[in-house]
Amino acid sequence: MTKQTVFLLAGAAICISSLAVIGGISYASDKKIMMPAAIESEKDSIKKIQAEKVTGIISTMGERAKNAVRIDDMDAFIADLDKVLAFNAENPANDLPLLTLVDKQHYLPDGYVPKQLIPLVKNNDFSINRGDLSLRAEAEAALHTLSQAALKDGTRLLVSSSYRSYEYQKTVYEKWVRIDGQEEADRESARPGTSQHQLGTAVDFGSITDDFAETPEGSWLYANAEEYGWSLSFPQGYEDVTGYRWECWHFRYIGKDACRFQKKYFGDIQQFMIEFINSWTAAQN
Repeated sequence: MTKQTVFLLAGAAICISSLAVIGGISYASDKKIMMPAAIESEKDSIKKIQAEKVTGIISTMGERAKNAVRIDDMDAFIADLDKVLAFNAENPANDLPLLTLVDKQHYLPDGYVPKQLIPLVKNNDFSINRGDLSLRAEAEAALHTLSQAALKDGTRLLVSSSYRSYEYQKTVYEKWVRIDGQEEADRESARPGTSQHQLGTAVDFGSITDDFAETPEGSWLYANAEEYGWSLSFPQGYEDVTGYRWECWHFRYIGKDACRFQKKYFGDIQQFMIEFINSWTAAQN
């Protein structure tokens, strides 16, 4: 083998080695390889842009939300946000994300029906009080996991309401308008097209009355639901935020990462967290 050949092979080996290392920490663009200092500079720029975006979104939120948000480590916040967004992207491509914002200002698409509704039937994990209940597949599976944990602690959950179609919610809302008048009905019943129940990921447990909070079932859910991805939607003292009075029985499946995210950074208020996710996603599109 000639010296020239040896040098050529050695040079090729060096190039291959460099590309392998760079492939782990960098990338090439237009055949130009970025050096480590440039990589770090670009990472810093991305972090700065993300931090500005976070603070910008929070600045547009309501005063109570701004006062509730606590971010001590922006890098950790972004890392946790990425986990929540990844979970939110796992939903079927032809359905709405699990963290879709729906409230009095944000309506669901006309005629929306979840693509994978699973009927709730009699089973060994939880009780049902009607035969026409159903949930999105993700929520139905998570309900079994939640209920199995409750059973281990000696509590059996009762599901009283779940998915509601637009037409069903229309009937419910109009009933409460007749009974209480529109102003009072708007405090406790969603207008059709604005109900979390239409998402197929919300459950009303137990008696659907205020005293549910004091029952073993209600107490267990308050203490443990978030560990299994279920979040209280309408907490006490936040009617000016959610639009609804306290509903101690109404929990929405949002996933474990989102529950941890809302508790760590958003004062454990679902509305604040989902409003942020909605604004972040909108800014990305």
